[in-house]
Order: sequence, then structure tokens, then C-alpha cells
Amino acid sequence: MTESPDRLKDILCWRDERYVGQQLTFSYERKRIMLEETEVSRGLVGKYVDTYAWPDGRFDVRWKGFSLPYHVFDPDQQRVTHAAIIENKRLSEALAFAREIQDARLAEPVKVGKQRTRYTPTARKPPGPKGWAEKRADRRAAEASAHAAE
Repeated sequence: MTESPDRLKDILCWRDERYVGQQLTFSYERKRIMLEETEVSRGLVGKYVDTYAWPDGRFDVRWKGFSLPYHVFDPDQQRVTHAAIIENKRLSEALAFAREIQDARLAEPVKVGKQRTRYTPTARKPPGPKGWAEKRADRRAAEASAHAAE
């Protein structure tokens, strides 16, 4: 094998491109990746960055080979704790309700990739808008019922 171990590390990983939004953020596997504001990252709004994910759990964000500093925001880990419920007695009922919803959401299996959607093709074409002939028939039926009511 002619590749160096450092080069193999970049080859044997899952590599993907992600679009950087106005707030220097992008989504990756149900997480929000927030790039730290640097001179390099300020110019990346509206551009694509490369993401590298290794089987051992490491993750890296790069642009033109340059590694970018980032923070991860995971909405699944932003949970209401029991201490927050006790600490704020006025909001205890609302926080308890939010915690129940979060527990129910976490009980559902997390789907990744193409399994995330629940779309199943039915091979049926949905009904489109009415054509002129159908509109004309509806109008005549309405006129006939109006004359019959007189």
C-alpha cells in the first residue's frame, strides 16, 4: 500500500458536504453544528464545508483542508431536569409537562438516513384541480337545483 497512515485516516471515514447558513450553522445527524466566528469562518456564509466522521466517533469540519473550530448543539440533550422543576415553583406544571413530552420523544426510536421519513409510495396520482368540463357540469347542476327550488 502506498498511502501514508495520515492519508488513510482521511480516506477511511464518512465525508459529506454541508451548506453553511447566515448564522454560521448547519445540521448534521439531528444536531446543529455552530462554527466559531473566525476570519476564515466569516467568509463561509452561503458556501459548503466538508464534514468528516470516523467510526470511532470523532468528527471534524474542514474548508479547503483547514480544520474549523465548532460547537455542537444537540436538541435531544436539552432536557428539563427535576432540579429546574423544584427551583421554579411557578413554572413547575409547565416544566413537568415539557418533561413528559421529552420523555415520550426519547422513547421513540431515532431514525437516521432515508428511514427518517414515513413516506411510502402508493403509486396513485393525487387528484388534480378540476378541469373546465367538471366546473361546467357543477355549475349546471347548481343552476338546475336552483330552478327546482323555485
